[in-house]
Amino acid sequence: MDPKVITCKAAVAWGEGEELKVEEIEVDPPKGCEVRIKMLYASLCHTDTLCHSGFPVALFPRVLGHEGVGVIESVGENVTDLKVGDTVMPLYLGECGECLNCKSGKSNLCHNYTISNTGLMCDGTSRMSIRGKTVYHNITTSTWSEYAVVDANYVVKVDHRLPLPHASLLCCGFTTGFGATFKTAEVEKGSVVVVLGLGAVGLGAIVGAREQGAAKIIGIDINDFKREKGEAFGMTDFINPSKASHKSISELVKDATGGLGADYVFECTGVTAFVNEAIESTKIGLGTAVILGLGTQINVEINYGALLFGRTVKGSFYGGVRIRSDLSSVFEKCIDKKIKLDELITHEISLSEMNKAYELTKQADCVKLLIKF
Repeated sequence: MDPKVITCKAAVAWGEGEELKVEEIEVDPPKGCEVRIKMLYASLCHTDTLCHSGFPVALFPRVLGHEGVGVIESVGENVTDLKVGDTVMPLYLGECGECLNCKSGKSNLCHNYTISNTGLMCDGTSRMSIRGKTVYHNITTSTWSEYAVVDANYVVKVDHRLPLPHASLLCCGFTTGFGATFKTAEVEKGSVVVVLGLGAVGLGAIVGAREQGAAKIIGIDINDFKREKGEAFGMTDFINPSKASHKSISELVKDATGGLGADYVFECTGVTAFVNEAIESTKIGLGTAVILGLGTQINVEINYGALLFGRTVKGSFYGGVRIRSDLSSVFEKCIDKKIKLDELITHEISLSEMNKAYELTKQADCVKLLIKF
């Protein structure tokens, strides 16, 4: 039997910063290389709040959410490697295996299945509507809906041994930080690592640095609650810059490292003013700063002099992790309890409570919010 249009609940953003409304929408059947997923869990990431504010493109009405896990309810006629009943994660990057970047093994930025900001499927149309009005997708995912249609090239099967809430958490933030330590920066054993911002991305970077054998892992955050979380994931030292008068972050890092600075600094806040602080916190001639945080300000004036002294700056999407070649190894570390993702989850709500979500994330004790369908 051919799949039909499904009427379901979704959290709809109607405008920049406007209150989310949980409403009934219509979700079309999947076409061609698409699958329709019944969502089981989703989570909230800082990028969702940026999209809600109209960054980088104001597309409304829109169903946000780009972290989640669910079960395939139906498949398009051209889908061959996924089937109804598969548990899957929708992602915002693909991996074709054939383009220049995929073949190089050095980048996860596939040329054929790129990050999409159009709010539409590959054929230029949406699979969602409300009262006859088109509803835009969110970077190929839209997980804040009971059902979502996603191109199969952006979908990955989930190992049945992995707890479903953990799968949702691996769709963006945590994996970005974790992956960046071994895919982007290649952190070396015995090195000194600094992580600026201890949200999900930063905590992922701490775990990754620990797994890579870093000798000293310094977490930096203005929220003292993050000290406990950082230590649970492997942080060895903590700095709260708001309690250090008249000293910059880079000065505090040098104080904590005998004046030399760090081998690797991961900037996870998205605050553009911290980009130069991250660079200047690294060692002269040897240091690498990795920029992971996303903010609304794109253009940054870089301290040219700091770079002339032999430092390296790298950017990274999803921590350089390739969704087909690398993600399974992250699954295994979670299954083997080398990564304890339960520590990330501090709050849980239902879809009907979505308007609480943003307020909860502002609380000092909130790290990761889980949405249960």
